[in-house]
Amino acid sequence: MTAYDLSFTSAEYESRLASTREAMEKAGLDALFVTDPSNQAWLTGYDGWSFYVHQGVIVLPDADPIWWGRNQDSHGALRTVWMGPDRVHGYADNFVQSTERHPMEDLAGHLSELRLERARIGVEMDNYYFSARAMDVLYAELSQVRWADATGLVNWQRAIKSPAEIMFMRKAAAISEKIVDGLLERVEPGVPKNHIVAEIYRDAIRGVGDAWGDYPAIVPLMPSGTDAAAPHLTWNGRPFARGEATFFEISGCYRRYHVPFCRTLFLGEPPDFLLRAEAALIEGLEAGLEAARAGNRACDIANALAAPLERAGIERGARCGYGIGLSYPPDWGERTISLRAEDETVLQPGMTFHFMPGLWMKDWGLEITESILIRETGPAETFCNRPRKMFVKP
Repeated sequence: MTAYDLSFTSAEYESRLASTREAMEKAGLDALFVTDPSNQAWLTGYDGWSFYVHQGVIVLPDADPIWWGRNQDSHGALRTVWMGPDRVHGYADNFVQSTERHPMEDLAGHLSELRLERARIGVEMDNYYFSARAMDVLYAELSQVRWADATGLVNWQRAIKSPAEIMFMRKAAAISEKIVDGLLERVEPGVPKNHIVAEIYRDAIRGVGDAWGDYPAIVPLMPSGTDAAAPHLTWNGRPFARGEATFFEISGCYRRYHVPFCRTLFLGEPPDFLLRAEAALIEGLEAGLEAARAGNRACDIANALAAPLERAGIERGARCGYGIGLSYPPDWGERTISLRAEDETVLQPGMTFHFMPGLWMKDWGLEITESILIRETGPAETFCNRPRKMFVKP
């Protein structure tokens, strides 16, 4: 059995592997064990809802990668990775959630068979999917290995998107637009929030044209009124109410590629303070988009946003954006570049960000955001094309 629906060409996977190996060499690594499912997918094509158990990809300097995971999930690997069947290894189910043994014992055996028991091996130590217990077991099983923290090593290779990746993101953007159009039409006073979420998922999964919808890495976020001060609240059965603003943070997803998109809707007549905040936020957003040019720095975007907000008396301490692309739960960010005052990463063509200058104040919130592509020349391109404003339904 071999993969039947690879998202990218063999040449693209080879290029990704080459850049990762170059980064490994610079870091002095003999091998790399990758557990982030986004990095696994980017390197090998592996795609499955199996990241709740231990799994990963062993990257070597001179041989095809090895996918390693639960035995029953190896059947999914055979159907999604580009490597041959001999590069897919599964461990027995009695390792799963056991108090007597740990999957990393099995991994240690494979690393020994590869003669890496004295090697310098990188692992993603600060990762949602790699536990302290896993590291303890590897230390115990392979005491002569020199373990190194390789958190972010593969993530940084993903920062500049290929034309094929950008095409996938454009399809995700079309889904994002469809979701926002639908919720703006359907939200009315008295409509329960969960009803709107049901329609959001309907639009997200049905997709647009030949762009079928995948599940997003983050669920819809949609707090209202004073709750909008908290950026990461989800939903309940409470009806939407007149006199409240609700921001909607959503993302279309196509073949695991995300284009987040946020808009705010006010039901009724917005108060003056919110209209003033909207004006300052839009001015800052426009200035940030103008600064989002190849050769400028990530901090230039953040600083351009900050100036109009400061003039309006709005203090905003959070970062205002992050790299996006391929991702799995629980986050659609790439965990590399941050749009904030202290990040001096130089912007390059093909980088993609969620520029998200949300305002979360003491008792109100407002989000108007854009996902952007850094172009060869000129200001950033926005993936979505919808009015940049707070929508109002009287």
